[in-house]
Amino acid sequence: EYGAFIDLGGLDGLLHITDMSWGRVKHPSEILKVGDEIQVKVLKYDQEKERVSLGMKQLHADPWESVKASYPPGTKLKGKVVSLAEYGAFIELGEGIEGLIHVSEMSWTKRVKHPSQVVTVDQEVEVVVLEVDTENRRISLGMKQLQPHPWDSLPDSFVEGSRIKGKVVTVADYGIFVEIMPGVEGLVHMSEMSWSQHLKNPTELFKIGDEVEATVLSIDRDERKMSLGLKQSKDDPWLHAKEKFAPGSHHTGIVRNMTNYGLFVELEEGLEGLVHISELSPEQVNKVTDVANVGDVLKAEIISIDARER
Repeated sequence: EYGAFIDLGGLDGLLHITDMSWGRVKHPSEILKVGDEIQVKVLKYDQEKERVSLGMKQLHADPWESVKASYPPGTKLKGKVVSLAEYGAFIELGEGIEGLIHVSEMSWTKRVKHPSQVVTVDQEVEVVVLEVDTENRRISLGMKQLQPHPWDSLPDSFVEGSRIKGKVVTVADYGIFVEIMPGVEGLVHMSEMSWSQHLKNPTELFKIGDEVEATVLSIDRDERKMSLGLKQSKDDPWLHAKEKFAPGSHHTGIVRNMTNYGLFVELEEGLEGLVHISELSPEQVNKVTDVANVGDVLKAEIISIDARER
């Protein structure tokens, strides 16, 4: 399993599987059979233990010595898939030279979770060299770079202010990612989801697969980033709040939240005002709950309003 024993003439030497070839060898029988006469190089001799370590690949130059010149970044070439891992596929580019296609470099449009979704062992694939690290003997390869990037075919109609439809593909703590077209996504930050709802987590409103309609807030084609908004489909309730809720005017609202320093009254959807504890009664109030509770309907006077600070 681990090598071949070579009769050197009354003395056996071990040719370990890792010293047979600069390339990948799964079993010694791929290269040798009993009775073969071969040329080897003595790597180590331990007279005390009567052990001789032999090598075959050492008779030829290490192919990695010329890798930088042979495979510069940007080179397009063909190779054979020799093994698959959770994170990508290893491609044999030449004897002793393998490169890795990470799953993230396989497709612009598919969310590849395992390389077997795209390639199979022994398949010949076309790749492009992304990076060469001779010190660690690593070559990073890509497949998707051989295809046009989806952002390059994004219609000119996608501009700030335009309305788009898409599907939720990722739900994060800070927002959701919406797929506009295969390979093109935009972010709806949590702050751009609703004028009125105080969301703690986007999962309160969305799940993967939901269809949404959004407004393009900003788009950077060079950086391939797009910011989207959902609340922009409705008028901002604070837009005309200053005229509607002028200081001195009286209004009725519902207590929506309470703190130790006061209570928040909803005057209309998306618009709340604070009644500070010192403004609850002419007498001293020690506890907000002594005056009102969540859900109570109260009549209050507008003391001041700052629409800019909301």
